[in-house]
Amino acid sequence: MIDHIDRNILRHLKEDGRMTATALAGEVGLTVAPCHRRLRDLEASGVIRGYRADIDPAALGLGFEAIVFVTLRQVDRATMEIFENRVAANPTIVEAQRLFGSPDYLLKVIAEDLPAYQRFYDAELTSLPGVERLTSTLVMKNLKTNTGPPV
Repeated sequence: MIDHIDRNILRHLKEDGRMTATALAGEVGLTVAPCHRRLRDLEASGVIRGYRADIDPAALGLGFEAIVFVTLRQVDRATMEIFENRVAANPTIVEAQRLFGSPDYLLKVIAEDLPAYQRFYDAELTSLPGVERLTSTLVMKNLKTNTGPPV
């Protein structure tokens, strides 16, 4: 059960995942040992799935983003499994969701520029198994990135 102290821990870690246990304990009003125990429990239970750096794609020369809607020809278990494995293995596809209704999937793709995206589209996206239709929408501006769930 997540209580208000756990939520407070999660709020602070959302802002600074590199915060030390000592600093975190001070922020949430606990001593280090119980704070560290709660942190380990949140990790062990899967509430905290991991820690990672928030990297700006544009700083790496990947300033072009596209949202791609994918409709499959047939939606059977074998086709979806192969499609999903190929999508998950492709580092240029940075987010992917299976949707209810039509289209079947939403993919977020990053690339250097429009010509690089076109090459990726032609070589990779069109060769994904079971694809009937691809519809791309270009991202003009990111207003909010994945900040995780509200805590």
